Amino acid sequence: MRGPLGPVIGKYPSSSDGNGGMGNGSNDIIKHNRKCRDVVFLVIFIAFWVAMIVNSSFGFNQGNPSRLIYGLDYKGNVCGDRHADPDLRELELRYWLNPNQVYQTGVKGSKFQLSNARSICLMDCPIPSEDGLNWVCDYPEGDIHISVDDWIDRNYDYFADLTPELRNTSLQLQGPCYPVIFPSVNVYWTCQFIARASNVSLTHWQQMGGVKVIEDIAIDKSIHKAINSRSSVLKRYVADVGKSWPVLLVCGGFLPLFLSIIWLLMIRHFVTGMPWVTVILFNMLIISVTMFYYVKAGWIGNDAISPIIGEHDPYYHVSARELNHLHAAAVFMTVLMIVAFLSSIAVVRRILMATSVLKVAAKVIGEVQALIIFPVIPYAILAIFYMFWLSAALHLFSSGSVVQNDCGANCCAYDLKAKRLSCNSCCGYSIQYTSHIAAAILFHLFGGYWATQFIIACSSTVIAGSVASYYWARGEASPEIPFLPVFSSMKRLVRYSLGSIALGSLVVSFVESIRFILEALRRKLKIVNSMPQSWIGKVIYQTSQCCLKCIGCIIRSVNRNAYIMIAITGKGFFKASEIATELIMSNILRIGKVNVIGDVILFLGKLCVSLTSALFAFLMLDTHRYKSAHNKISSPLFPVLVCWVFGYIVATLFFGVVEMSIDTIILSFCQDSDEHQGTAQYAPPLLIETLNDQNETQRLTQ
Repeated sequence: MRGPLGPVIGKYPSSSDGNGGMGNGSNDIIKHNRKCRDVVFLVIFIAFWVAMIVNSSFGFNQGNPSRLIYGLDYKGNVCGDRHADPDLRELELRYWLNPNQVYQTGVKGSKFQLSNARSICLMDCPIPSEDGLNWVCDYPEGDIHISVDDWIDRNYDYFADLTPELRNTSLQLQGPCYPVIFPSVNVYWTCQFIARASNVSLTHWQQMGGVKVIEDIAIDKSIHKAINSRSSVLKRYVADVGKSWPVLLVCGGFLPLFLSIIWLLMIRHFVTGMPWVTVILFNMLIISVTMFYYVKAGWIGNDAISPIIGEHDPYYHVSARELNHLHAAAVFMTVLMIVAFLSSIAVVRRILMATSVLKVAAKVIGEVQALIIFPVIPYAILAIFYMFWLSAALHLFSSGSVVQNDCGANCCAYDLKAKRLSCNSCCGYSIQYTSHIAAAILFHLFGGYWATQFIIACSSTVIAGSVASYYWARGEASPEIPFLPVFSSMKRLVRYSLGSIALGSLVVSFVESIRFILEALRRKLKIVNSMPQSWIGKVIYQTSQCCLKCIGCIIRSVNRNAYIMIAITGKGFFKASEIATELIMSNILRIGKVNVIGDVILFLGKLCVSLTSALFAFLMLDTHRYKSAHNKISSPLFPVLVCWVFGYIVATLFFGVVEMSIDTIILSFCQDSDEHQGTAQYAPPLLIETLNDQNETQRLTQ
């Protein structure tokens, strides 16, 4: 059993002046003999950061975010690459030259892949001529003495300048020029064929003696399948995050910062009405965000997302996997909205209890006013980290080597440089990903989560140390409280407890990573129909998932209280967890009655900030800038989700002031009561006054 906390954190002071003076005791309680704890895990954290930098350097060296958006041409160049040969800075659309090769990739049982079909980078998608036959020719080189700019001005057509030999190879669909028989439309920077051949162009082609061009729906489906593949959709989602960086900066950074500070100030000055405002605002926001999902999914109005870029036939529609994902998100938000509304009804019945709890935190913030400003420091650190982390993530996702495929296909194409028909190197190019790239991405994701948990934990510990100083000084701004308690708490954290924080954040990150891996395996098994079929197997599987989630919630809760005890006692993580857990278990009814409803209101407040970030992200992404041309995003889903997550993280930093103030005060009060036979000796007058006003003292000491 745990003994009295007094021997752990320094003897409780006795009055030295006969009237309850503090003497030197309160200072001893917080600033007693400390030493560095869990140093091994601090070394591991530092080594991990070195590995993160090395890992990110690999991404910056090997990655090219343009690969997430644009395709490769027949030379292996990324469309839009100004460093390619030739310069492709304005040529961003990938177009397949040979329609018969495209058809062949869609034939059932064919081994010819679309990546091996001859493709080229253009400025816009070609359309058939209304009274003749248009051509798209290879990049000008060899005996074709025109510049790339002239080639673009000619609509990529120099067929009239070809020798009879080259005209003949072109009529055999072997280049260097290819006919434009099918209309095409720009779908995510790829020219997708419309399987309706132009009769005029096809007639001219046949009259010139061209080989048979196959007309079949497979031409449309083959390209559409490639565009809608899971890997292509994931690349576009990641690219959307990079394109919408101004939205992330405003809605994921500045807006939640402003809203969180406003919320803290309102808690400080208008604490009575804030629970009501939070609950009402939360319901309004979740309804608004859900309606935006409905709009973008096409269920309300006519503003659904479209995969087609630029002007096109309004009667031509292209399905996209992104739209299906928005449908799923809209359904999920609808369920969430209903659950949130019903939960709010239950919360309203206990608003008065939440108000009394928040008053405690409001009075602490009023006395230690630096707590309102302090979260700006971890916020700035996180902002710098996320800018680096997101940039590295974009490069890691786009890393890989451009290699020519080994297709073994029986195809020939005229090589203008070699001045001959080549049948040995007609295979296309693709980006080769290796297993170590996948490992680097997973390592980067884990590192981002661990670093986030570490910074939040540091912030929580500093706040807990500051509030503990306030409590053990009886809530008085006496000389016994160290000058600027927030900075004194920061000094103790940096000097003694960073290893313990690294260990605590690692435990949370590890458990969440296990959950993520198991969920990924579940989805994998579901796809291949290997899930347990018997009801016993399903029950066991669902039970294990539920248990893992419960373990994660318990660990996060224990960690939060462990950080409080680390701030007070200076103990290592496991010892602090033991002390905190035993203290909580012995006072579970007292803490639960007072604290749970306060946590619910704070959680709703965080959701209000993050939902507002998501709502404004929707509004910014709905402008012309992100719906056309270069900055068009495939879907608002990922940018809005990232803004939502960033908004929640920022809110967690600032709302942690209130959250940790309540937890620290309550834990200190319970310990103080236990040490003094049910009568708290160190509770500050302002706390006692608040508890008496709400009759909470009686509840806590029952």
